[in-house]
Amino acid sequence: MILPIYVYGEPVLRKTAEEVDVENTDWKPLIADMFETMYHANGVGLAAPQIGKAIRIFVIDAEPFRESYPNDDLRKGAFINPVITEEWGDDFVFSEGCLSLPQISEDVTRKSNIHIEYYDEEGQFHEEDIHGIVARVIQHEYDHLEGKVFVDHLSPIKKMVLKRQLNDIASGKTKASYKTVHHK
Repeated sequence: MILPIYVYGEPVLRKTAEEVDVENTDWKPLIADMFETMYHANGVGLAAPQIGKAIRIFVIDAEPFRESYPNDDLRKGAFINPVITEEWGDDFVFSEGCLSLPQISEDVTRKSNIHIEYYDEEGQFHEEDIHGIVARVIQHEYDHLEGKVFVDHLSPIKKMVLKRQLNDIASGKTKASYKTVHHK
């Protein structure tokens, strides 16, 4: 089922998400809906707060980056109760967009490598180092679980320049090609 995406200004996007019970599989249909919603909106990642649920789950599919990053270990997967324990390496500047901030993209600097612990949708625990574009997508989605959005990484001047666009998103003046929920 395709779900509406909560956009900038919605309080759920600023909450620190709660852990889920990995023993309980009730969230499996939600993960399937998250993938369907993400694909419908042409995204490469989607976190549960973006669909109005303040829980620690996100999904990614980095396959659209295959042509630009042919040597990266691109992947699709669900990350449940993830914890990024370390970020290191070169600064990686990339123009990020976000389904919760339609029509805005800006250069954001993140580290090129992460160490992450998480459960997959089968409830299996993983601990691994992830590099390149996949690390970057994960960091973006992980921020959503921490109550952050990518514009939080921008300079105060850049945020001031974007203020009107952000206000337009929050008030519903900015349209997206997918169904959204915005503060009225």
